Amino acid sequence: MTCIVGIQTDNGVVLGGDSSGNAGWVRMHRADPKVFVNGAYAIGFTTSYRMGQLIRYADLPKPLDRVDEDLNRFMATDFVDGVRQALKDGGFAKKDAEREEGGTFLAAVSGRLYRIESEYQVGWSLDGYEAAGCGWEIAMGALHATRTLKAETRVTRALEAAAHHSSGVCAPFRIIHAP
Repeated sequence: MTCIVGIQTDNGVVLGGDSSGNAGWVRMHRADPKVFVNGAYAIGFTTSYRMGQLIRYADLPKPLDRVDEDLNRFMATDFVDGVRQALKDGGFAKKDAEREEGGTFLAAVSGRLYRIESEYQVGWSLDGYEAAGCGWEIAMGALHATRTLKAETRVTRALEAAAHHSSGVCAPFRIIHAP
């Protein structure tokens, strides 16, 4: 359970996440962050703390100076292949009926925000913002409603809205800036 929120701006990406670690009806306020920087990437994860730990400490492929379609291609191939390998090596990736699955997370690189789905699909939203986790729908509404505010304020308000309306989301929130 979680809520990860990201906004792409002219100055980079603002990424925020909550601190909830849930197991059934029990919630733990985790000190280890769901949003972090790994080399050229800012990452915010959902799904599993183990998945997040593997991505956080993995040697991910380094992006070159790419723009437009080249960056999209890199994310859908080299980056995803690096994540897949890290999840396999760490014993996290699942394979069912020849289909491989990992987990969902947001990734910021070179000023662009991507959403990576559990089947490793890479998405880039025209809205310039994205959310993931059990509070994602609530956060997306808050992000849409606060379009005129500064990015960090929008991220905070989206996380607050998700925490207010979802039992799987809680403060404290961590917000990071990625160029």
